[in-house]
Amino acid sequence: MHRMKNFDVIVIGAGPAGLMAAGRAAEKGGRVLILEKMRLPGRKLLITGKGRCNITNVAPIAEFITHIFPDGRFLRNAFSKFYSDDIINLLKKYGVESTLERGGRYFPTSNKSKDVLDGLLKWVNELKVELQCGYKVENLIVENGSIKGLISNGLEYRCDKVILATGGKSYPGTGSEGDGYRLAKSIGHSIEEPLPSLVPLVCKGDLTQKLQGLALKNVNAIVWINGKKAAEEFGEMLFTHFGLSGPIILTLSRKAVAELHKNNKVEVSIDLKPALDDQKLDKRLLRDLNEQGKKKLGNLFKNWLPASMIPVFIELLNLDPEKDSHQVSSAERKQIRNLLKNLRFEVIGHRSFKEAIITAGGIPTREIMPKTMESKKISGLYFAGEIIDLDADTGGYNLQIAYSTGWLAGESCMS
Repeated sequence: MHRMKNFDVIVIGAGPAGLMAAGRAAEKGGRVLILEKMRLPGRKLLITGKGRCNITNVAPIAEFITHIFPDGRFLRNAFSKFYSDDIINLLKKYGVESTLERGGRYFPTSNKSKDVLDGLLKWVNELKVELQCGYKVENLIVENGSIKGLISNGLEYRCDKVILATGGKSYPGTGSEGDGYRLAKSIGHSIEEPLPSLVPLVCKGDLTQKLQGLALKNVNAIVWINGKKAAEEFGEMLFTHFGLSGPIILTLSRKAVAELHKNNKVEVSIDLKPALDDQKLDKRLLRDLNEQGKKKLGNLFKNWLPASMIPVFIELLNLDPEKDSHQVSSAERKQIRNLLKNLRFEVIGHRSFKEAIITAGGIPTREIMPKTMESKKISGLYFAGEIIDLDADTGGYNLQIAYSTGWLAGESCMS
C-alpha cells in the first residue's frame, strides 16, 4: 500500500465543523489535511436555511443550551472557547457581513449560504490547510489504543490526530450517510441510534390532505404521548399532503419521532385560538352568533377560520352550513369551541433522513471529553459537529454546535 506524507492532524469531512477544526489546528501550527468524500466541500452548508444559511443565534449561553438535546450542558466548555460573536467576527474578516433577524438569528447580509462557505474556505486556504475532495475514508488505524493514521481510497495516511466531522445521516445526498458512525463503531465506540430530527410528521387519515398547503401563524401545537402532554410550541405551521410541517412542528418532531420509535401513541393537537381561553372564546362565539344570527353558519365561520379550513371544519362537526347562525345550539357551540382549541391528529410516522434538517443520536457525549472533544476510548481521536449525540431547535443553534465543537477539537489536538 502506498503511504502518503505525514500530517499532524487529519480532519474527515469538509462541512462547517470540519473546516472549523482544520482552521483552528492550522492556526495552532499544525500540518492539516481535510479528506472530503464528496466532489466539493460544504455541500450541506449550502442548503441550510433554505439556501440562506442561518449562521448562528445571539442567545446567551445559559439560554442557548436549553435549545440543545439531550444535554446542552456538555457544550459549556466549547461555547466558552468559541461562540456566536466569534463566528460572526471570523466571517466578517473574510468579507461576509451578517444581519440580525427576529428570534436572534444571524444570516449573511447577501442571503447566500455560498458566501459563508467561501469565507470559511478562504480562512483555511490562507492557513495552508490541504483539502482533498473525492476521498472516502475506509478505516482508521489504531495501535495500542491510539490513532496512528487512516486508509482512504486505498492509500495509507499517517498521523497522530484524527478529527471525525462526518456529519450525521440527514440530507444523505450531500454526503451525510453515517460514515462516521461506522468508523467510530469499528474501533470501540457505541452509537445512540440515529433518528431524523427537525423533520415533518406523517399523520393518519386524510384530514391534512384536505388542508394541504395551508400555513397557519400564531397557533399553539402540543405533542401528546399516550394521552399525556409532552411538549408544546407556539408559532407557525403548515399542512401537507402527508401530515404536518413548518417551524413549530419541526421543533416538536424530536420528541414525536423518539416516542414513535418506542411504539408509543403520538398525537399532535392544534389550538387555533391560543390567545383566548375556553371562557373568552365561548363569549366571542356567542356574541357573533347573536349579532349575526341571520347569517348562514358557513358564512359566519369566516370570522373564525381561514377560508380553506371552513368546509373541513363543518364536515368534522357534521353541521349544516346553510343553517341560520341563531339556530346553533349550545351543544353545537361547544363542539365548535372544542375543535378550535383542540384540532387533533394522530402521528403514525415521520419523513425520512432526506427531509430531516438534523440527526438526533450519534456518538454519546459520555464517551467524549467535554474540555477537548477527544475520545475517552481512543487517544488522538476527536469528534466535532453532528456526529455527536447533540441536536438542537431551528434558529442557528445546530450550526453553532458545529463551529464550537470543531474549534475546540482543532485547538485541543494541537495543545
